[in-house]
Amino acid sequence: MKPIVIKNALIINEGISFTGDVLLKNQRIEKISTNSISLPNCEIIDANGLWLLPGVIDDQVHFREPGLTHKATIYTEAKAAVAGGVTSFMEMPNTVPNAVTQKLLEDKYNIAALTSLANYSFYMGATNDNLDEVLKTNPHSVCGVKVFMGSSTGNMLVDNVQTLENLFKNCHMLIATHCESEEIIRQNLKEYKDKYGDEILPEHHPRIRNTEACFASSKQATELAAKHNTRLHILHISTAEEISLFTNKIDLKNKKITAEVCVHHLTFDESDYKTLGNKIKCNPAIKSEHDKIKLRQALNDDYFDVIATDHAPHTIEEKNNKYLNSPSGLPLVQHSLQIMIEHINNGIFTKEKVVEKMCHAPAICFGIKERGFIREGYFADLVLVNPNKNYTISKNNILYKCAWSPFENKTFGSTVECTFVNGIKIFEDGNIINNIIGSRLEFH
Repeated sequence: MKPIVIKNALIINEGISFTGDVLLKNQRIEKISTNSISLPNCEIIDANGLWLLPGVIDDQVHFREPGLTHKATIYTEAKAAVAGGVTSFMEMPNTVPNAVTQKLLEDKYNIAALTSLANYSFYMGATNDNLDEVLKTNPHSVCGVKVFMGSSTGNMLVDNVQTLENLFKNCHMLIATHCESEEIIRQNLKEYKDKYGDEILPEHHPRIRNTEACFASSKQATELAAKHNTRLHILHISTAEEISLFTNKIDLKNKKITAEVCVHHLTFDESDYKTLGNKIKCNPAIKSEHDKIKLRQALNDDYFDVIATDHAPHTIEEKNNKYLNSPSGLPLVQHSLQIMIEHINNGIFTKEKVVEKMCHAPAICFGIKERGFIREGYFADLVLVNPNKNYTISKNNILYKCAWSPFENKTFGSTVECTFVNGIKIFEDGNIINNIIGSRLEFH
């Protein structure tokens, strides 16, 4: 394919913003310059007035394949991802069957190698009885090991204390945890069932999956990691109390215990259950306005390292059930960057901070090779954003297979104009223009 020169873009990268040109050639970023780049026989993209960012790396998604393809597939959700400027994703093991053996894990990679428009990696799943399989995982070609230290589907709840000790002691790659205390949640749920029967409301969700459940489990995980010097990454922190478990005194590349916060916990609070109900039911629950404000502060202060989505689609019919029969999770990956730009426009975060947490930090945390930055020689995973062009989410432009979003009819002040994966323009002007498959992520 022809080389591409992106001209006159506001390049936001590594803590600074400057106007310049970028040359893409043979999948890579060939040259970055504040002077004009001229090249014969190339495609020119005039990016005057646009932001050029590294492609977003989402370290937590559920794309539902295999086994749950009535909700989503790797193809449909990767398509939605690139439309939102997400060029790489890391997907969770609680598909059907659960990815808890090396063969089942590789089966998912084989699907992605044929269908994913974005770059991809898949977590190996831990259970109470598959430690031998977990320890076979190749840290150079798999992003990490996922441990559900709270509710999950199938056999993936890891609640055996000795199993956790052995896992944290013997696993020499990143362990990513979902931290909620199952015991506390069960007790809370029983109380609400006794009081309300099957008429529990969505706004009760943060009382059932409460702060105590989150803190107890996250504390257990950080203590195990400290004891065994484990590389721990705690996913989707949702409470102000958990902030105390992390530090901002260590440079990210040297941190052994890192944390992620998700766009919905930065955006919604418990007052939104009245209008959105089960559409924003997720685990861990969206909690109070106080929690939301404190999470934002902690992200700005670097107690949290990564912004992700925990994209978890269900059909609208499933979500419209009563609380007890409505599954947890919401679709977000197509709009996460625009959501965060709204927060930039509202003065909550800077554009440099958002790029740091959505692009650079995932690459550093997971040791991803040659991605996550606008650097010469790196893969050309890039996104062009118009920060001043309104975009209204509607049924007509939602690309998730589930075909709904909690942000339907919301108008954002920014538009994703163009997404490049490995130097190839995949998305432009609202359309997927190339069905070129992304690459399997590699790790240091």
